[in-house]
Amino acid sequence: MPERLTRAAISAAVGDLGWRLVLGVVRTSVPVDSLAAAAAAAGVVADAAGADAGEHVWCDVRADRLVVSVQSRAVGWVTPSDLDLVRGITAALAERGLAPDPGVGQRAVQVVEIGIDAIDIPAVRPFWKAVLGYVDELPTSGPEGPLVDPHGQGPSVWFQQMDAPRPQRNRIHFDVAVPHDEAADRIAATLAAGGRLLSDEEAPAFWVLADAEGNEACITTWQGRDPVT
Repeated sequence: MPERLTRAAISAAVGDLGWRLVLGVVRTSVPVDSLAAAAAAAGVVADAAGADAGEHVWCDVRADRLVVSVQSRAVGWVTPSDLDLVRGITAALAERGLAPDPGVGQRAVQVVEIGIDAIDIPAVRPFWKAVLGYVDELPTSGPEGPLVDPHGQGPSVWFQQMDAPRPQRNRIHFDVAVPHDEAADRIAATLAAGGRLLSDEEAPAFWVLADAEGNEACITTWQGRDPVT
């Protein structure tokens, strides 16, 4: 097994390169001026990643940007080899006048999860796996583990263990993982849009917010999740 890097170490390694750690994935956005330019930039990324591209790198090609994600999918985490890939990809893009930009202060790179409250997770999980056409996050996920889109397009789904139903609130909520330096602005914008802060007890790992009718969502970051040693 590769070395298990801490979130703080991963974030520190990529921050100055224009990438951000969000939910176990290192991600950036490369601004371009056309779909053809984004496709060409994706080719640069693939060439820089080489033989490791398929298992570690994936791209979302759009007319105004290329979003690049790096993670060792087999372990569901960012490894030292992934950091080497980030450095190599960044250098290759720079040679062509392209610069990674995580978009902090705008619509930053992010990862969205859907959290489902359940009393009997093994009973409800197969339904969501089937109806979404999803697969286990990892081969070792087990009957209570997260589910993911096999094509990497939709948000992942995880299950929150409950002891009793909570009918006074929604039982499905969004987790929006943002760069750590984007969280304050995103929370401020949410509050300005009529949201309420329900809890910051677990901040900076996550803040719980609600809309005017009590439906909840969480803004999350990598911070506050590594064990203190």
